[in-house]
Amino acid sequence: MKKNNFGKKVVIGSIMAVMFVALSTAMAWAAAAEGEVHNNWLAIDTWKTLNFAVLAIALYFLGRKPAKNFFSSRKKEIAEEIRDLEQKKAEAENQLAEYQAKFKNLDQESRQIFEEYIKQGEKAKARIIAQAEAQAAKLEDTAKRNIEQEFKTARTTLQQDIAALAVEQAEAVIRESISADDQEKLVDDYLKKVVA
Repeated sequence: MKKNNFGKKVVIGSIMAVMFVALSTAMAWAAAAEGEVHNNWLAIDTWKTLNFAVLAIALYFLGRKPAKNFFSSRKKEIAEEIRDLEQKKAEAENQLAEYQAKFKNLDQESRQIFEEYIKQGEKAKARIIAQAEAQAAKLEDTAKRNIEQEFKTARTTLQQDIAALAVEQAEAVIRESISADDQEKLVDDYLKKVVA
């Protein structure tokens, strides 16, 4: 089937080449009507025209397939680039939409973050106050115990001091009220109790 297409193309190309040569010759013949010699043109320019026609036909057949491949591959590359660019455009539009949504929610999110920090601060404040109150209660309890202990120590010391003073005063009163005879009598009573 390809050979038939190739044959048809060769025939069509040949017909086109002949028509081109005939048309070129007719144009040259018409241009020579002004007084130039027709044979002179035919001898020189006809071969040039035929050579050009053969070259054009040869270039057409030789360059047709590479040119077709080049343009089809270039077409595919451009189509792929367009698909890639459309995909990137869609991704960029999605990102833009996300960023716009985030930007719209940014004010609300900042308020929520601020409120959350305030709540955390209030909780920390309550915890610190509770710890301080607990420490103050412990310190107050410790201070009460220390005061009670100091009070007991002071009371004991005071009682001892009062007792010592009372003994001194009693001793002084007894010394003043007891005479030498009374002292001897007391000693004798004491010795009797000890011996007995």
